[in-house]
Amino acid sequence: MIIKTVDLETVCGITSKLPENTKPEFAFAGKSNVGKSSLINALMNRKSFARTSSSPGKTQTINFYNINDSLYYVDLPGYGYAKVSVEVKAKWGKMIENYLHNSPMLKCVFLLIDIRHEPSDNDKTMYDWIISNGYQPVIIATKLDKLKRSQVAKALKVVRTGLGIGADVTVIPFSAETKQGREEIWDLIDESVNSLDKE
Repeated sequence: MIIKTVDLETVCGITSKLPENTKPEFAFAGKSNVGKSSLINALMNRKSFARTSSSPGKTQTINFYNINDSLYYVDLPGYGYAKVSVEVKAKWGKMIENYLHNSPMLKCVFLLIDIRHEPSDNDKTMYDWIISNGYQPVIIATKLDKLKRSQVAKALKVVRTGLGIGADVTVIPFSAETKQGREEIWDLIDESVNSLDKE
């Protein structure tokens, strides 16, 4: 995918109305500090367009990035950060649920899991939640560069086992440092957009 233009077009807070987009949307979900902004920057071919932060829980809005004026990357709020109050977490949850339920242009949800750790209860809940909303998420196993090559197969097995998923679910190892996995993600997005064009 050649990235020609990127524009942060819409930022939705807790009380905002979702935009009525007419182009396909690809959403990214994951717990705080899993490397979501780094992944989105890599997919936009930009160094710091999506804000990365050393303070987890920074994304408190749903951010819609217009890519090439042909599709959207949708950055969902990070979940599972301990310093955020229960009340705020509940509001973020409602905001994400509202988006998953009500966006007619949402074509795929990418769920980010840290490849170095067994999926957390929050990860499993999010996975089940996405499924219950009618989507089969594509799993992105982030922070690949933190592992030795010999550790990768075992780590991916732990991710699959932890989420309770079989070989039919796509899991893509990804590194924001080396950009490994980026082409595979782009290919999935291109495939989805092209299949829509043929309908």
